Amino acid sequence: MTATPEPQTSNGPGEKPVLKVRDLKVTFTRGGKRIRAAKGVSFDAKPGKMLAIIGESGSGKSVTVRALMGLLPPSAEVVGSADLEGQELVGLSDKKMRMIRGQEISMIFQDPGRSLNPTMSVGAQIVESVRTHRPVSRKKAAERAIELLKLVRLPAPEKRFHQFPHQLSGGMRQRVMIAIALASDPKVLIADEATTALDVTTQAQIMELLVDLRERLGTAVIMISHDLGLAASYADEVLVMYAGKVVEQAATSELFANVRMPYTRALLEAIPQITRPSHAPLTVISGHPPDPSQRIEGCPFKPRCIRSTDECATAPLLEEHEPGHWYACWHPVDGALAPIPEKSGAVPGEAAAVAADVEALPGERPPSVSVTSTRTPAIGKESTS
Repeated sequence: MTATPEPQTSNGPGEKPVLKVRDLKVTFTRGGKRIRAAKGVSFDAKPGKMLAIIGESGSGKSVTVRALMGLLPPSAEVVGSADLEGQELVGLSDKKMRMIRGQEISMIFQDPGRSLNPTMSVGAQIVESVRTHRPVSRKKAAERAIELLKLVRLPAPEKRFHQFPHQLSGGMRQRVMIAIALASDPKVLIADEATTALDVTTQAQIMELLVDLRERLGTAVIMISHDLGLAASYADEVLVMYAGKVVEQAATSELFANVRMPYTRALLEAIPQITRPSHAPLTVISGHPPDPSQRIEGCPFKPRCIRSTDECATAPLLEEHEPGHWYACWHPVDGALAPIPEKSGAVPGEAAAVAADVEALPGERPPSVSVTSTRTPAIGKESTS
C-alpha cells in the first residue's frame, strides 16, 4: 500500500505548523454498519494563516475537526495523528483533552443562539471560560472578559457584559462566541460554519474580524465552510474534501486560478455569476455523494463526473502534480472559471452557499447540491452588528 503523502503548503519554509494532521480516519458503527466519515485526511495549520476546508454536506469536514477536539460520540473510532506542537491529540483521555480544549485549540460553532447558555449573562459565560483555564480571581476574569469583548469589537462592552444572549443580535452573539473561544489565547481556532446562520453583511464583518485576529494574535485559523466565496476571499490555503477524502489542495490563488479536480470545478460552476441572465437556471451537481457505509471502488466522484472513464474504476492517489498543488484525478481539468476576489472588506459580490447549511450525520444521505445567491456590500472594519 502506498503511504499517505505529506501535504505540502505554499507558505514560506520558515513557517512551522502549529498543528500537523496526518492520515486521520474516523469511523462510526451504527446498526452493524461501518460508516467511514473521514478517510486519511492530512493537512497543516500554520500560525497567522487561514486554512479553508470546503465541500458538500457529508464530505467529512466537521467530523474531521471535531475529531481533533475530542467532540465525537463514543461510537466514533479515530485513528491517525494530530500533533499540536508535540502533543498528540488522537487517543487522549477525556480528562487530558479537557485541559487542551479551549486552552490550546478552540472552536467557534455554527449557531451562537444554540451554543450560548440563555440563563447566564454574556459576561458570566466568558468569565467561566477564563477561569476554567486560568487560576485567576473572579474580578481578574471579569476584567479579561471586558478586554475580550473589546478585542472582538463588540460595542459598549461594559454594558454587553451584563446582558443575556437573547438581548443581542446574531452578529453580536457570534462575537461573544469568538470571545469565549479566545479566552485562553489558543494556538488554533476552528470556525465550523461560523457565519452560516448570519446575514451576508454580518457574515463579512465576522470574517474580517477573524482575519484581523489571525494577523494580530498569530493564531492558526481553520475555516470549515461550503461557501467557496468566503474561501476565495479570506483563506490562504484551500483543502477540498469529497466523500471523506481530500481531493484537491493548494494555496488559494493557485487553486482558483488553476482548478484541476472536476469536483472542485463543479462547485465553482455552481457559483452564480453576475453576467448570467436573471432567469437562467442555476448550475447544480447531479446525483448524490456516496453512502459512507458502502465501500467505494475507484474514484468516489466517478458516478457524478462527466469526465469519468474506465480508468476511474481505480482510485487515483492524492499527489503533488504541480508545485504546491495536490489533487487526486486521472482526468484533471484545466483552468479557472472565475476571477479571484480581492481580500478587501467585502465578500465577493456573488457568493455561493453550496449544499445544505448543516453537515449531514454519518450514515444519512445528504441532499443533492443546490445553490443560493447573495449580494454583499463593502463594509468597514468597525461595526455595531
